[in-house]
Amino acid sequence: MNIQAIIKKAVKRLELEGKLLTPDFYAEAFCKEAAKAGFATEDCSKLDKFSASLNKEFQDELKKYHITNISELSRFLISKLNRTNPSHCANLLESQSVFTKRVLQVVEVLHNKEAAELAKRSLELLNREHSVAEIDQFRQLWVNFITTYDDTFLQKLKALGSVDGYDLKKTIENLNLTNLCDKPLGSLELSTIASLLISSLTPSIASSVNEKIADISQRIKKNPQLLESASVESEIRSAIALRIALDKQSVKEMIESIDGVLDKLSSRLIEMIESSDNSTAEIQKIKKELDSYNEKTITNFSIAHKKIYAIAVALEENTQALTSDLKKHSSEVSALSKKIEHLEQELQRAKEESKEDFLTKLYNKRALDELMNIKEAEFERYEHNFAIVFFDLDYFKSVNDTYGHDAGDAVLVAFAKILKNEARTVDIVGRFGGEEFIAVLGETDVKGGVMFAEKVRNKIKTTRMMYKDNQIKLTVSCGVSDRVSNFSLQSLIKSADENLYKAKKEGRDRVVYK
Repeated sequence: MNIQAIIKKAVKRLELEGKLLTPDFYAEAFCKEAAKAGFATEDCSKLDKFSASLNKEFQDELKKYHITNISELSRFLISKLNRTNPSHCANLLESQSVFTKRVLQVVEVLHNKEAAELAKRSLELLNREHSVAEIDQFRQLWVNFITTYDDTFLQKLKALGSVDGYDLKKTIENLNLTNLCDKPLGSLELSTIASLLISSLTPSIASSVNEKIADISQRIKKNPQLLESASVESEIRSAIALRIALDKQSVKEMIESIDGVLDKLSSRLIEMIESSDNSTAEIQKIKKELDSYNEKTITNFSIAHKKIYAIAVALEENTQALTSDLKKHSSEVSALSKKIEHLEQELQRAKEESKEDFLTKLYNKRALDELMNIKEAEFERYEHNFAIVFFDLDYFKSVNDTYGHDAGDAVLVAFAKILKNEARTVDIVGRFGGEEFIAVLGETDVKGGVMFAEKVRNKIKTTRMMYKDNQIKLTVSCGVSDRVSNFSLQSLIKSADENLYKAKKEGRDRVVYK
């Protein structure tokens, strides 16, 4: 293995361990990979050379404290030298501890949320018994904070005055806030807000605007600064409620109009059917009369003609009346159809934006994607590990084929309840699609994910599910993986899904996590 391959493996090790690419961390990772590859370098052997020059007591202490690099050796030797004067060392450590706490208290009251929260956690650590590993962990958190800190948001204030990135108080004092209220309305963007508010007050379905709504809209349009007045708030709330009421009333009138048209159509059709029945009876009577006619009664043909003509006129009049009514209401029906189509589109859009699965009332795939991205952001910033568990009900298709889709829906709802009951309040559970579910477990590794999956698997295996006096036996297959074991969120999801597929392939009713 050449030096380039060792360098790549060292960088990859840092990514897997979630460490920043600093000189110390890189040197440590490089030496570990070089040792694995049997590649000897002078830099990596310095620690061994220096250690060999110390006496056996020091060498034993180096092993005890797991000294792994030159920096740690330097700190160890410095501490040994300091301990030659125990009282001085103790006083120095106490002074340093008090000094650190005071610095953290200062950071805690500064105007940065992330720094204040991290300072508060650091103070809690120092005020209790802590380990070297905990100190190193918090040191890494502070390194991450100072490395990723971004103060470019201050540049947005340049339009209001000079910005001093080192003195927040001076920046605020430099902002031209005293004459802010005297600036044009456009600078405060109140006119834009007023325009949006007036648009929202316009009924979206009703054809006319109420006088009250028109009055407050006109006032806000003329003087957008009214939006800063608390007294106008109740008027705006009232106007919004009135706008909604107008829309509801308009919808009600549309429905009533449609019902009226349908009633008229039904009545006309019934009249035509009844007329047709009477006419048919009349025609049957005329036919019998025609069959009984002979040359002696030939004059009766004129009577038959009159009767047939009367039937034809009646049918024509009914048809013309129906045609006239349809033409009369065609424009109204067309307008109502467009309104209904618009309402259906709005309803469909609302369904698509919903984050709840309509059947199980768990999170749907859209919501799960958003929540997993949030977990990924927490992992990247704070190294909060989390696990994903995929669940798939075994032989679910046979449930639908045997008992019907209503039984299948009942099974999905029952499994959703079990999943929700077994999950913690901080966990995220949802329906990923079909009979596939997912659980996102915060602050949990693979071992914790497997424990949760086994608990759910045993629960559903021992639960009796009844549907119309039929007992349905179910099992579930599970695939588990956690974020630390994967390079990205996508690889984590893929890993858990592959483990689920492996569980199915190996016989179902099992949990696979490797």
